[in-house]
Amino acid sequence: MSTLLALSLSATLAAAPVLTLDEALESARQQNLDLKIAQERFEQASLATRRAWAGYLPNITVGASITRNNVAAVIPAGPIAPVDITIQPLIQKGAQAEVRQAIIAPQLWAGIAASYKAVRLAELNTQTARRQVLFGVAQAYYGAAAQQEALRAQERLLELNQAREKDTQARFDAGTVTRVALLRAQLDRSRAEQDLVRAKNALAGLKLALGTLIQREPDFELAAPPEPTVPAQASPDELVNKALQERSDVQASEVGLKLSRINKTGVLLSYLPTLGVTGAYRIANAAGFTGQNETWAITFGASWTLFDGGLREANLSEASSRVREATVTQTLAQARVKEEVRRSKLDLENALANRAKAEEALELARESNRLTDVSFKAGVATYLEVADANTALTNAEVGFVSERLQASLAALRLLNSLGSFESGSVRKEAAALGAEPGAGAAPQPAPQPQQPAQEQPAQPQPAPQQ
Repeated sequence: MSTLLALSLSATLAAAPVLTLDEALESARQQNLDLKIAQERFEQASLATRRAWAGYLPNITVGASITRNNVAAVIPAGPIAPVDITIQPLIQKGAQAEVRQAIIAPQLWAGIAASYKAVRLAELNTQTARRQVLFGVAQAYYGAAAQQEALRAQERLLELNQAREKDTQARFDAGTVTRVALLRAQLDRSRAEQDLVRAKNALAGLKLALGTLIQREPDFELAAPPEPTVPAQASPDELVNKALQERSDVQASEVGLKLSRINKTGVLLSYLPTLGVTGAYRIANAAGFTGQNETWAITFGASWTLFDGGLREANLSEASSRVREATVTQTLAQARVKEEVRRSKLDLENALANRAKAEEALELARESNRLTDVSFKAGVATYLEVADANTALTNAEVGFVSERLQASLAALRLLNSLGSFESGSVRKEAAALGAEPGAGAAPQPAPQPQQPAQEQPAQPQPAPQQ
């Protein structure tokens, strides 16, 4: 049964389409629901400019009416006029058109300028949302790829334990080993089968999470992801300066400060008068005293609010407070970026050191396992010593896979802190940052483990919030 399970898993993985990291990121850009919501919100925010200009562009209205009066009022021809003058017809018809245009409207000037800043702010916020979503996709991809590697290792480890059980059974039948050794071999095989089931379920869960992010059915196999490449030679100050220039959230704080200042200027401009012009044209079937059915008028109007009960003063105080708040917000955003970049670089250095130690421990465990296996075949070592060596090798394999994953995630976090993932792939973003190929990269995947893992690789952590 276990052999059929392993073969079915291998056949499923072999038949599944292969998904690369760049394809996953591109699918997220096109299909991720959070990004679609962010894009629609940006489209809504981009209408602010049109609404602002609507107050300054001409306003044209037309209308028509028809009225049935109870009586008609007509001045007969005589001393007043040589013809009858209809003051109120029985069926009264009329139409009018009116055009309004602001000429001097200082407050609207500030509103139009503020609308452009608001659109830019919405665009930067959308870029920040895109960066966080793509960062989360990359994390999920690396975690699922590591788990997929662990699953394949579990399949081979199960086959190895089955072979050991078969060999131990033959030795037991020949009377060269005790029943305890046979039971231990059977127990190792049973644990390997259970580990395979756990690894399969863990991979299915990670693929499901990744598929939800990219809106795709989790029926794919993951290609080995590229090594995250970061600027290895750059100093922390250089990385901080790069992040301050590239991060969309830092740019958004700067635009927010400019927007608050424009809004304050708009309050100050509300103290100035406004001037506008109105043109009206009317036509009716009642000529009135002028004797003309058509009339038109052009009106220039000015208004100046001298005192509004202190409302503008309150608005000015609020606007000044918002400017101070935006100034502090900008300073806080820059401070957070500096802390995030420096912390991410330290985390990467720690992760690389831990991965190097895990790789060294893995090599030692492999050599110990090899020597123990040779001694066992020569009849010098016992089966319990072989089992202990296998357990040590398994723990070393799992530890190396986990540390390698943590190193990749630490590199991704550093790239994210530098403003990557807003566009382009991991490789393209790293190249744009001036990274050296292979700098800070994780080593190539280790040779496959020889014994079943006792625990699962560390799961990817969620993307940090900005």
